[in-house]
Amino acid sequence: MSQPSPAQPGPESLLALAFPSDPQVSPNGKRAVFVLSRIEEEDPQKPDPEFARPRYRSHLYLSDGGAARQLTRGEGRDTSPRWSPDGATLAFVREEHGEKGQLFLLPLTGGEARRVTRFKGGVQDVQWSPDGRFLSFLSTGDDEDKRDERGEARVITRPRYRFNGRDWLPERPARLWRYEVATEELHEWLVPEVEVAAYAWWPDSRGVLLVSSSTEEDAAQWRQEADTLLLSGERTRVSCWNSAINSVIPHTDGERFALVGRPEGKGSPEDAHLFLVEPGGSWRRLDEGWDRPIGNLVGGDCHVGAFPERPVWLDGETLLVSSTVGGSCGLFRVGLDGTVTAQDHDPEAVVPAFTARGGSTALIRERADRFPEVELNGTRVTNLHSRLPFPARGPEHVTFSNELGEGEGWVLLPDGGERAPALLTIHGGPHTAYGHAFVHEFQLLAARGYGVCYGNPRGSVGYGQAWSSDIHGRWGTVDMADLMAFFDACLAAHPELDSTRSGVMGGSYGGYMTNWITGHTDRFQAAITDRSICNLLSFGGTSDIGMRFWDDELGLNFHRRADALKLWDMSPLKDVENVRTPTLIVHSVLDHRCPVEQAEQWYAALQLHGVPVRFVRFPGEDHELSRSGRPDRRIKRLEEYLGWLDRWLLGTETGEQRVAEMSA
Repeated sequence: MSQPSPAQPGPESLLALAFPSDPQVSPNGKRAVFVLSRIEEEDPQKPDPEFARPRYRSHLYLSDGGAARQLTRGEGRDTSPRWSPDGATLAFVREEHGEKGQLFLLPLTGGEARRVTRFKGGVQDVQWSPDGRFLSFLSTGDDEDKRDERGEARVITRPRYRFNGRDWLPERPARLWRYEVATEELHEWLVPEVEVAAYAWWPDSRGVLLVSSSTEEDAAQWRQEADTLLLSGERTRVSCWNSAINSVIPHTDGERFALVGRPEGKGSPEDAHLFLVEPGGSWRRLDEGWDRPIGNLVGGDCHVGAFPERPVWLDGETLLVSSTVGGSCGLFRVGLDGTVTAQDHDPEAVVPAFTARGGSTALIRERADRFPEVELNGTRVTNLHSRLPFPARGPEHVTFSNELGEGEGWVLLPDGGERAPALLTIHGGPHTAYGHAFVHEFQLLAARGYGVCYGNPRGSVGYGQAWSSDIHGRWGTVDMADLMAFFDACLAAHPELDSTRSGVMGGSYGGYMTNWITGHTDRFQAAITDRSICNLLSFGGTSDIGMRFWDDELGLNFHRRADALKLWDMSPLKDVENVRTPTLIVHSVLDHRCPVEQAEQWYAALQLHGVPVRFVRFPGEDHELSRSGRPDRRIKRLEEYLGWLDRWLLGTETGEQRVAEMSA
């Protein structure tokens, strides 16, 4: 394979980066612990000279307000650090020697980490009781599923049986366990019939508030409720919600609680908001006057690990939340009186994760031209941006107009005075956003000579409910109009971009739009469709969210005769005979969100119509390949991107050679 010159970094630049995640502020607010994931050879003692095996290795880091120092040195992945209420001990999960993650306790006064569990299954969602007496977590215990290894039949009777990132769901849901620290006794606390989606301890440690569905059918339709589970095992329903719940936050009074979610009857186009639930189950929206979603929905590709953003009660009257505003995300205070005020919001930055206690905050902050960094009480305690092996570019702001008002986007421009190929890239969701997050892929493309145009058409979040909902039932119409208007605005604002050498690309919904656009215009000379959708009918029966998703997004569903032709009319596959654009298809075999059969159909159809097409399938990966997939596979994906774009937009010998060598 041809190698880029020193001035042209390659996909292997990913290997230099270290990814922060899961910042946790200490009980006294003076320290923070977080996870840092580096990419290292899988076995440094036995490197394979023929085949490098770069893998993530994660350790815990601690900061007292200054530069962070490494706290653990395990041989695998140390994650999920959680402070004991007295700040003397860290609970964390360690995954090594081929075992799934197990619970460990690390005394911060000195000494080795002590192992608590020895399950065959992993440990997840570790939490301390507020009085420090217990640790709780979810685990399938010693359950094992070896049917595939044994070649046994898998009998399926539940509506949900696979899920992206998890593959086959266990026959028995994970149980909630309770470990008494002083006596070292472990108890199986709850054996649920339907899996626990989230939980949080009540402030008085009498038990937990947990989120689940009443039946598997409810779970498949995203209908959830909140229950109180006492230490005695008594379980009581405390909500009348009947809809999806993202998180629950018990009030300091031990009676009420806040939740983030959407009320009954509101589907995925509805922004998530903050609600207060009273004893008895009645509720009211707290952020009634705030027309922005709660949580971070700005996409980036340097998020490896957990990114906590559950709201926090600062006192009995105020919650601290994150919220997406345009292409940014910051921290806001929401009062019981409904007022929303900014506490830490930079309109040109993104806070993808935070925790807060006693007036102190640990968070991660990133910008389009600044790699994610960890901060403690406003002081940066990492210098991870310095690991970037090439200079980061700042974006140029571009606006476009439609009947709802003004939309926005950005362009990353390459160096040099010559005209550059222009790429229109489309985000997924559709209800997410591009913006001020750091995107290694975009920076790499710009460094290699491409102008990268990324914007927020209707359907994107952060611009108000009307903007987000306007594509309901209208995929492939106003959203395409917005994307074309945005791309035209980029070309007009930057004459150095060459409209005769342009590409369109995107993943998930962005892959759907890439397929749709190439079936309705020949203006692009290359296309890359990643984890895409082409057939809305088959998607409904194969996606892990297919039972509900089209009802929410389009008001249609694949199992209703009256809707079938409408879904087919909105499927890119219907218009595939119009496609002339050379297309690279990238998909992961374990993607259950947008199943690989979608890519297979698109590939077969393009082959039948004589369109130049290349199909790259990744084993062992799911919908998150581009953001947190195995490093060597992420690098291969970027190599394929560059090879395809170089071939069709640069027409260079280098591009042709790269594609040929990758095919060999």
